This record gives sequence, structure tokens and C-alpha cells, in this order.
Amino acid sequence: MTKHDLSLFSAAQSAEAIRTGRISSEALVEACLSRIEETDDKVHAWAYLDAGVALDQARELDRIRMAGRAMGALHGVPVGLKDIVDTKDMPTQCGSAIFSGRQPEMDARLVEHLREAGAVVMGKTKTTEFAFMHPTDTTNPFDPTRTPGGSSSGSAAAVAARHVPVAIGTQTGGSVIRPASFCGVYGFKPSRGTISRSGVFRTSVSLDHVGGFANSLEDIALLTDVLSGYDQTDPASFARPQPNMLAGARAEAPVEPNIAWLGFPFDDRLDGDTVEGLNAVIEGLEGRVERFSASPQLADLINIHKTIYDYEIRQNMAEISKAHWTELSTEMQSAINRGAEISLAQYEDALAVMASAQSFFAEYFNDFDAILAPAATGEAVPLSAGHTGDSVFCLNWTLAGLPCLTLPLLVGQNDLPIGVQLIGAVEEDDRLLRTASWVQHSLKVQEQQGE
Repeated sequence: MTKHDLSLFSAAQSAEAIRTGRISSEALVEACLSRIEETDDKVHAWAYLDAGVALDQARELDRIRMAGRAMGALHGVPVGLKDIVDTKDMPTQCGSAIFSGRQPEMDARLVEHLREAGAVVMGKTKTTEFAFMHPTDTTNPFDPTRTPGGSSSGSAAAVAARHVPVAIGTQTGGSVIRPASFCGVYGFKPSRGTISRSGVFRTSVSLDHVGGFANSLEDIALLTDVLSGYDQTDPASFARPQPNMLAGARAEAPVEPNIAWLGFPFDDRLDGDTVEGLNAVIEGLEGRVERFSASPQLADLINIHKTIYDYEIRQNMAEISKAHWTELSTEMQSAINRGAEISLAQYEDALAVMASAQSFFAEYFNDFDAILAPAATGEAVPLSAGHTGDSVFCLNWTLAGLPCLTLPLLVGQNDLPIGVQLIGAVEEDDRLLRTASWVQHSLKVQEQQGE
């Protein structure tokens, strides 16, 4: 078995092979480092990487295994962290020269969970400036002339390029779901409050979520289980039992799920091959998808999202913008200026609408197991466009705090990946993953029967 072969192992395969002594964490990390060395001069996924530190972690985890001590769910498995997640032993620079060399004093809560699970924290993956809109130099592993999506650009690209089996991202608009679609990987943003945001750079206290990327449904579930947990320092976190994501991903649906498709006025932004692919998926699910037209109130939720985001990003960027205004991108300056035009009353009204949306969807999923939706408008957009793609098909679900998953099911006219999004009921993430497993299996059966 070559080192290159090890870089193709899933997180679940790697953890099991390390646990049983078939491979070592050191060999796995070496394979990932070799893969990074081979390809990152084109992909540019990493903001910070220290091979020596990564190998030291791996060797220590191998010593723990050989000593017969307890091992965690990701023991010896490499993981990448979006460069807005604090680490006490690595810089966290948030994609901005303003934070160049910034060294946090403590790990983010999610990093504590990763270390407890035995993961090897490889380094920091690149992000757009302060996880907003201004692109970084990361490219799409399928086509270096195209974007990997944003803001979790490096995390999605690193998983797609097989630099690491799993990586951490965040989503305030569509920053997990869209990059996963563009890079042909699984992206999962669980229910709001599932994963602690303490120690993660904040742009919106109401909208920020933590999520992840992987190359299999099982891996994304395993990663989310490790990251999940109550944190009293995060106002979104909830002190209730968490769904078992891995059990959900591995479970068989007791009955065929009911799935909804909601048509929105902005569906005209979809590329033709995306429409064709989504229709093929719906047809392949043989009558389990029911189509509806979204009400005007639902369609307007994208504007509610924008109001909350602009207002809160101005608040959270206040100190930085005061001290470093000219160093901020025009995209960030524009958002801050828009936020200044929003009154407190308008903001509070938007929060009230957000709460109503959450209540609406809580009832909606009494009748449906999931909503099927686009993950992005189409294939990854060219770098020359100067942006990381349109997040419109993610905003409503992020606003409502619903669990969202990208499945890499489609290929566009340029042979580039296009994801399909599934949305589930809040705090029923395991049910969503079970439905996703059913969708994948059903489409595979249909494909085999058509051969």
C-alpha cells in the first residue's frame, strides 16, 4: 500500500485502520502531506501548514494507541480548519492582512472536541476575507480557472483534492453548501446550535453556523458527531440531547420519505444543465417529490436574511473597520455602509420574521422528511468573475437554522460537479441524513436498472 493510497482513505476507514493497527497515523499524515505538496501549488487551499507539528501530533497518537489507551472517534485522522477558527498553537488570520500573524491564546470549543476525539489538526484552510465575500486565491481542484466557492474556499478544496479526509467550514449565507457543490464533495451545515461557535470569528450572531466537508455521507456524519455538544458560552447552543448523525446516515428509512420541492421566483438564476439535472433527480425518485410554489412571504426571506446580515456584520466589524477602514475590501466596506442605513426597528422586525420562519418550518416538516433544492446556480463560476458564486439558494434555510446537506450527484456541461441540496427539520439532522442515504440508494438503483 502506497502513501498516495492512504490519502484516498475516508475518515471512517482511516480511524478503523489506525484503531486496529493496520496503518499508523504518521503514515496517513505523511500521505496527506505528500498530496498537499503535489497539488497545493495550483489549489492554494492552505493558509497555514506546519508539517512538523502535524507529524508530531500523529506520532503521539500512535504512541497512545500502542500503549493501549483510550482512542477517540477520529483517532489519528487529519482534519483542516477554516482560518477563522481559533487555535492556540497556530495563527488564525481570517483571510485578512489586518490579522496577519494573529495568535489566539485558546482553542475554539470545536477544536477542543477534535483534539478530544484524537484528530490531527493539520493546519488552517483559506477563507475569503473575514468569511465574507472578497475571494482568496484558492482555486477549484477540478478546474484551476474556476472558484471553489466561498467563504469556506480552502476547506472544500482541500477535501476535494484529497489533502485531508474532512475539514471544517462555516456558513452565514451559503458558505458550506455552495463550495461543496462546486468542489463535488459532501457539505453539511447542521441545525443552528448543534456545533459551538465559541472561538470562531463572528460576523452574525443570528446567522453564523459551523459545518464541515467530506467525501462520503458517513464521514460528514462522523465529523458532525465529534463536533456536536452544548456550550453555555454560545447563545445559539442548546442543552438538549443531540441527534446521532452517524446512526442516521447508516439507517434505512422505515418508509419511503416524502420530499418537497419549493419553486421560487429566483429559480430563473439556475443554469440550464442544473435545471435538467434536478429534474432528472426528481424523476428518479419516482413520485416521492411533490412540487409547490413558494409563497411571497417565503420568497422574501432572502431580503430578511440580508437585513440581519448587514446590520450584524457592521456591529461585529465595528472595531476593525474603525482602525483599518482602508485595508478592508470594497465588498466589506459596502456591507458595513449598508448596515449603517438599517434602523434598529428594521432589524428587530427582521428578527421577528426570522422567528416566524422558524415556526413555519417546524410545522412544515410534520408532513415532509426533507426539502429538495439547488445547492448553487450551476457549475463553479470562473475566477475572472471576481466572486465566489451566488448563495441565493441557501439563504432561506440558513435564516431558519435548518440542517442542510449537499449531495454531489450531478455533472454539468463542462464536466464539473453540481450538488443537490437537501434540507431537514431543525434538530432532526439524523432524519435528514437517513433521507439522504435513501435518496442516494434510490438513484443508484434507478441508474443500475437503466443500464
